[in-house]
Amino acid sequence: MRTQHPPVRWRRRALAASGALLLGASLMTATAAAAGDDPREGLGGGLYDAEIAASGVDLLESLPIPAGFVINSDLAFTGDKAIMGSYAGFQVFDISDPAAPVLETAFVCPGGQGDVSVHGDLLFMSVEASNGRIDCGTQGTSGTVDPARFRGVRIFDISDLSNPVQLPGVQTCRGSHTHTLVTDPDDAEHVYIYNSGTSGVRSALELAGCENAALTTDPVTEGNPTQWRIDVIKVPLAAPETAAIVSQPRIFTDVETGAYNGLQNTLPGTERHPSGSFYSPTPNTNTCHDVTAFPEIGLLAGACQGNGILVDISDPVNPVRIDAVADPNFSYWHSATFSNDGSKVIFTDEWGGGSGARCLAEHDPSWGADALFDIVDGKLEFASYYKLPAAQTTAENCVAHNGSIVPVPGRDIMVQAWYQGGVSIIDFTDTANPVEIAYLDRGPINPAGLVLGGYWSTYWYNGNVVGSEIARGFDVMALAASDLLSANEIEAAGEIQLDVFNAQSQSMLVHAPSFAVAGSYVDQAERAGDLSAKQLAQVRKHLAEAEALVADGSSSRAVLAQLDNAIKKSGASADSAVVEAIVALKATLS
Repeated sequence: MRTQHPPVRWRRRALAASGALLLGASLMTATAAAAGDDPREGLGGGLYDAEIAASGVDLLESLPIPAGFVINSDLAFTGDKAIMGSYAGFQVFDISDPAAPVLETAFVCPGGQGDVSVHGDLLFMSVEASNGRIDCGTQGTSGTVDPARFRGVRIFDISDLSNPVQLPGVQTCRGSHTHTLVTDPDDAEHVYIYNSGTSGVRSALELAGCENAALTTDPVTEGNPTQWRIDVIKVPLAAPETAAIVSQPRIFTDVETGAYNGLQNTLPGTERHPSGSFYSPTPNTNTCHDVTAFPEIGLLAGACQGNGILVDISDPVNPVRIDAVADPNFSYWHSATFSNDGSKVIFTDEWGGGSGARCLAEHDPSWGADALFDIVDGKLEFASYYKLPAAQTTAENCVAHNGSIVPVPGRDIMVQAWYQGGVSIIDFTDTANPVEIAYLDRGPINPAGLVLGGYWSTYWYNGNVVGSEIARGFDVMALAASDLLSANEIEAAGEIQLDVFNAQSQSMLVHAPSFAVAGSYVDQAERAGDLSAKQLAQVRKHLAEAEALVADGSSSRAVLAQLDNAIKKSGASADSAVVEAIVALKATLS
């Protein structure tokens, strides 16, 4: 399926998308505040002393990038540790006190952007650049064939995070730009790594089986070209040193013709982006940039350069594409994030490749933006775009980038990095009308000219937002209560505590009944106007009294009586979110 979205003008401010139909219908209207009234615009710059504008987000601490490290990249989490990849290796931070993170380990191991993921005592790291060495050495490699070269997925034993031990990894023909950890609900003895390589194909003399093919618009049906496939790596947890590629599924194949290159085949310099310049990067679907797996629902969302795809991963060794969409406004489908229940997905467009100033006032809201889709009967249905509503300067690389779900009960909320556009937190409960509810932004690193920097990733983890700042270092942020996000909602989100988190490996985050969860639904009812002021006051009064009784160790009968009063005074129906949350809370306290 090809989804066509005509461009609309971006008028510097917040967008309110209204309505969406596929295949060329009118998709969105935009409303905007008066120019110049957003505090993010006109911020003073500097590497470590730039001005900051924030709403609903507090910067707790910022640690500078260590000496010898350049270009921070993606993040993974295990226990009270955050692991940040980079082009020089990876860093390990103790975040047990979010307001005082500590750099514990800086492990040098060059080889490209170095995206990381964690499973148990194993760390996986992407290596794509030709300077990557098997021994993690800094001296690089030489020539087109070098037996010391490593391009693929490194595997480390991190049972002692202060002393990571590299195990034999898995070499791949195009290296590893990104990878995604995929679990099988029916197999606890293995994990799978879905590998995406985006660079040139290695010589078969360096790695047997590599076969280069020219990118073309003609159907490719012969040979075994390295392009137009992904790698599936099987990792036996009892013997991770034996990890190996077990399949290389051609998930872009045209099911009718059998052509491997069955999706977008735009060639460089042949078609123009709606902005007027040639597409950059080019939407040519010969690999995926990033894929996000949701094993519980058996689905994967792939951001695959020229297409967004939906994939059945119920058999993780043999994934099967079930839908594909394209968009002429999208230059490069970059990453994907499911909603917590898996019914929605947000794709990002990295127009300009991350190094361009793509959030200027004159840029349309559909360029370098998010595209929001509902998943209906296994198909992707476009709903709207979302783009950072504050225009950035020509000195700031800015485009949609990596983010994750903030688990607020009853709402779909995502925190997202926009490079030097900062952090934007959106509510996309209504996919046709995503709304920004919080943000944090710094001024440009160098106001005199564009340099690479800003947030590569901003992820929620165990109550805080952690950011990988490309040029500045490592940031930890806290959510702050506002009219758009209440203290109860922030507390309820923080009650979700994870042992490990890889943003591209999603699972359903389920809230246990609590006073914060019940209070979240009350706050949402107030925001929606579902309860009168009197009803709100009564419900909150009885919830507070019940919580105080629990804290004092009072009898369950007294606590339950207060909760019953809260239900009665709410006047809400039995199937309302408020009543259901209080009933669930009663069940845990009775």
